[in-house]
Amino acid sequence: MSIKTRFCPSPTGYVHLGNIRTALFCALLAKQHAGCFLLRIEDTDKARSDEIYTEALMEDLRWLGLDWQEGPYYQSQRQAIYDSYYDQLIEQKKAYHCFCSEEQLSLQRILQQKAGKPPRYSGTCLHLTDAEIAQKKSEGLKPTLRFHMPENEVISFIDMVRGEQRFNSNDLGDFVIRRGDGTAPFMYCNAIDDALMGVSNVLRGEDHLTNTPRQIAILNALNLPVATYGHIALIVGPDGSPLSKRHGSRSVRTLREEGFLPMAIVNYLARLGHYFGHDQFLSLNELSAQFKTESLSKSPAKYNEQQLLFWQTQAVMQLSEPEFWKWVGSLIENTVPQNKRSDFMATIKPNIQFPAEVKVWADVLFSESITLREEQKNILIDAGKDYFSVALTALENNGKDAEKIIHYIKETLGIKGRALFQPLRIALTGHEHGPDLGKLFSLMDDKIIKSRLMFGSEPRA
Repeated sequence: MSIKTRFCPSPTGYVHLGNIRTALFCALLAKQHAGCFLLRIEDTDKARSDEIYTEALMEDLRWLGLDWQEGPYYQSQRQAIYDSYYDQLIEQKKAYHCFCSEEQLSLQRILQQKAGKPPRYSGTCLHLTDAEIAQKKSEGLKPTLRFHMPENEVISFIDMVRGEQRFNSNDLGDFVIRRGDGTAPFMYCNAIDDALMGVSNVLRGEDHLTNTPRQIAILNALNLPVATYGHIALIVGPDGSPLSKRHGSRSVRTLREEGFLPMAIVNYLARLGHYFGHDQFLSLNELSAQFKTESLSKSPAKYNEQQLLFWQTQAVMQLSEPEFWKWVGSLIENTVPQNKRSDFMATIKPNIQFPAEVKVWADVLFSESITLREEQKNILIDAGKDYFSVALTALENNGKDAEKIIHYIKETLGIKGRALFQPLRIALTGHEHGPDLGKLFSLMDDKIIKSRLMFGSEPRA
């Protein structure tokens, strides 16, 4: 049997890292087996779903390279299918109308918890007669539909991540499969669609683990095929609590706007809860070839911003020249002389992570002046006028040969280490650290170098 996986987000907001990681694992599993990755939009919650978010998540998936081979399907367009299966369940006495209000249900849960019992539906409406149901409907009451769980059964399945899972049906309770407005909630339509669309493997978050026996019960009642399930450990913050904005979590769209590269995000997420055994930068094809469901962790995956930045650095280093200039944008590209663009890119790549940093170095190397902080000015003052006088002489005698210039300053003034390098780097770039000085000298115009060394001898606001 061929592998078919799926990603089925609800379009209620911009997609975040947890959702995208699920999509990535599903896409890798399908790609590994030359199978199908399906996209389904679970938009039956009319109040919260928005087409803007649907378009955004598809754009984010394409940007990350997670192309789907089937779909998108929209659950809001499949109501007739869900209704036909509702009719089957009602006819078979496996589903029933429930008129309990939210207040009544809340009171039931409180009383059960006080009695030390698990909060589950007590079956208040299970034995309503047709006449009683008709009477309540005539009064304007809109019932939900509950699935009647079979009694005294063990529902078991082999989880791709967690091994055998067993649930007692008596502990699960009867649950809603149709809202009062007639629409289908996740628990029901998600299972129906997986079966009808031929989804063979379902990878999803561990927060869905207790939903799985309920969905299996629905599928068994309708004699529909059951997929193979796998439940991935959730992503948490450094403190072990659910990942949130306070941990630095943001949407894929926001990361994109910040300048993160798609393969940086992909390489990071691929290792967030999956063990590859190395830190090599991999393409999607390479990631899929090395992906193993048995290497998915059962323990929570901790979000680490520094690791994301590590992969951003690796992704920047992989960029070709056309990709690099497309990433940084035309405004920055036009700041750099045409004949120096290749050398500029090669020089600064190891020292930058985002386009804003590229702009900084473009301005440093090719604009007339730089701005120094007060503490940097003090470093130049401490170096003394003799330092820059010697540096200017070295520049005049040796041209832009950084090695010879530095050697001349060292021998003439008898200095080394920080005292030798720091004033020169600050005067030229306004930074204490950065690319190799020799490469910077070769990129900069002679006049700019000279003016900055002269400025260094008399630092001012």
